[in-house]
Amino acid sequence: MPAFVYALNRQLHLLTNTLRWILLATLAGILGGTASALLLASLNWATDTRESHRWIIALLPMAGFAIGFMYLHLGRSVEGGNDLILDEIHTEIPSTPHTPDRTIPARMTPLILIGTAITHLFGGSAGREGTAIQAGASLADQITRVLRRLNIHFPEHDRRALLMAGISAGFGSVFGTPLAGAVFGLEVLTIGSVGYDAILPCFVGAFAGDYTTHRWGIHHTIYTVTGVSPLTPSSILSAIVAGAIFGLTALLFARCTHTVGALFKRYIRYAPLRPLVGGVVVALAVFVIHTTKYIGLGIPTIVAAFSQHLPRYDFAAKFAFTSLTLGSGFKGGEVTPLFFIGGTLGNALSGILPLPSSLLAAMGFVAVFAGAANTPIAGGLMALELFGTEAGAFAAIACVTSYLFSGHSGIYHAQKLGQDKHPSRRSHDSTTESRESHAPTQAR
Repeated sequence: MPAFVYALNRQLHLLTNTLRWILLATLAGILGGTASALLLASLNWATDTRESHRWIIALLPMAGFAIGFMYLHLGRSVEGGNDLILDEIHTEIPSTPHTPDRTIPARMTPLILIGTAITHLFGGSAGREGTAIQAGASLADQITRVLRRLNIHFPEHDRRALLMAGISAGFGSVFGTPLAGAVFGLEVLTIGSVGYDAILPCFVGAFAGDYTTHRWGIHHTIYTVTGVSPLTPSSILSAIVAGAIFGLTALLFARCTHTVGALFKRYIRYAPLRPLVGGVVVALAVFVIHTTKYIGLGIPTIVAAFSQHLPRYDFAAKFAFTSLTLGSGFKGGEVTPLFFIGGTLGNALSGILPLPSSLLAAMGFVAVFAGAANTPIAGGLMALELFGTEAGAFAAIACVTSYLFSGHSGIYHAQKLGQDKHPSRRSHDSTTESRESHAPTQAR
């Protein structure tokens, strides 16, 4: 009987805890999905307004100064963005009487939404995932703030799980890919390691967020792969070669963007002047080349990469515009520009590799993102959700290969290294350490 009572109590505790997390993660998903709906609606308005009045791009430098000034005086505590959120999840501290105040400031959400909308309205090249992640996580953390102010026990490890649910909600809802969003929240924290301690909150948050965004009447772009090759040794080898190229591109993008940011901080001390200078360069470049295809999200060009042959330099142009925009201090994400870079690069590789251009565009779409964010599983799941199983198989191969070739540094500084990406090197290192540990003391 005691064993039966113990088992019953354990199951009741499990049921209670499950219901508790379903409620909390659903609330986080609703908040994150609502923020994503607002973000997507504002970006649609900003894009339409900019394309109807292209002269507004001349005001990009002043818009950059306004963003920098706003963050300097109102957003110093949240200017870390995605890295701030990852640091909050990584930081392990015991619960103390002072932990009720340990939450991400609520101002992160309106600041990043406004900053991203301004960036897109006036012609910066940026994405939306960073904004969705920041909004989803910061809003989820306000749930923690309310619970603790009500003197409801909510320890730090529960707060970390709720933050991860907010990340999943934001990512899954902004792209319409809840499976990828759920795994992204688990995978993005540590390179080479996926933790399952928050698997329920992340999945519930991602699906609740995606559902909420759809209920607000927001529709996501549909990408159609028009040609798929059979899985043969030669086609798999081609997918691996493409994945390696995508991974090296992801590595170059992350390092270039970080380098641009470091140079701006080094030579321009007054923060609002950085995006002003970056805005001057971007705006001049737009007027010199007489096209706006490389600014904003670039969705029309991404869609075109699946159905027609594009200029082979498109990926490089978007690469340069995005690195300069984000490196100089404008707000937004990196992932949608990475979709552009990967999709157009894949399109260009169709003249070299024996795979359909549409399939290569799909592979590059997710693989450059997977390599830059160090999230190959999320990238593969995104391919399955967006392109279906046939194209998804090739895309998954490309994602894994891209991840292996993209190095340990990605677009997020705060990611921790859990395991080396290359098993052979890890095995060699461990063998060397083993030999050293058994060497005589005099020889060390």
